[in-house]
Amino acid sequence: MNETPPWTTTASETLVEDRWIKLRADRLRTRAGTEIAPWYVLDYADWCCAVAITPDGRVVMVRQWRHGAQAWSLELPGGVMDPGDADAIAAARRELREETGYDAPEWRFLYAAHANPAIQTNRLHIVLGTGAVPVAAATPEPTEEIAVVLMTVEEVLAAVAGGRIGQSMHVGGILVALAAAGRIRQEIA
Repeated sequence: MNETPPWTTTASETLVEDRWIKLRADRLRTRAGTEIAPWYVLDYADWCCAVAITPDGRVVMVRQWRHGAQAWSLELPGGVMDPGDADAIAAARRELREETGYDAPEWRFLYAAHANPAIQTNRLHIVLGTGAVPVAAATPEPTEEIAVVLMTVEEVLAAVAGGRIGQSMHVGGILVALAAAGRIRQEIA
């Protein structure tokens, strides 16, 4: 397969730029000469999620309001990686403490993947924390209303299978982390 990008950007215009998002409209040309315009691209900072498992095997989840979906969402603690975060582990650990008040003594970076590679530039970093316990009061941002939900592995897997995990990007992270922690067996056919 030819690894050369099949599209060339011939022009790009920033439409919106603020502290959260940069939206641009690109004008593209395919190898065959076809023009594609506009192609909208969302430039976001990278995100991180913590799959935190307590000593008794429960997964620390959060339930919070998601305005875009107009729904309460069951998901992993996480958020935007800040420029001051040393790495994905530091970012996920910070997000876990802010949203839940939990921390863990053992951390492991698992992977990063593009959130939506067709139109977004950012990646989601998945981090595993084991031995998670409450260490302080949660300090969510003033705009966040978050409930901590402790779930057994069986409950989390049922929520995945039942479509009750609000963030589809978190599903893969949950499964990889549970396998990495030895909580589920991963078989590849």
